Amino acid sequence: MQYLLMIYSNEAEYAKMNPATSQKVSAEFEAFTKDIIQSGNFKAGDRLRPTSTATTVRVKDGKVITTDGPFAETREQLGGYYLIEAKDLDAALGIAARIPSARHGYGSIEVRPIWVYN
Repeated sequence: MQYLLMIYSNEAEYAKMNPATSQKVSAEFEAFTKDIIQSGNFKAGDRLRPTSTATTVRVKDGKVITTDGPFAETREQLGGYYLIEAKDLDAALGIAARIPSARHGYGSIEVRPIWVYN
């Protein structure tokens, strides 16, 4: 079964991180990614640009409306994701718990099963 692991963190707090800590966290993400690639769990994943680069699209009465920035103000922002293959939810949760931002307490990981269309 496939699961989407959405990585949420506070962009402002992340930006305040000192360079040594930032490099350490980046190295941990790289090691984690290599590990799930080697284990066969990895399907896709990317880091996202900051929410300041986002554009929200809505269609109202047939007219496309765009707004700079994300849809809603939140304490944590979506910063990246992994699409993984796991045998069940417990396995997916175990993989999510190894993501550095979850382990260091500056973020959270939302785990959702992928809806397979028949």
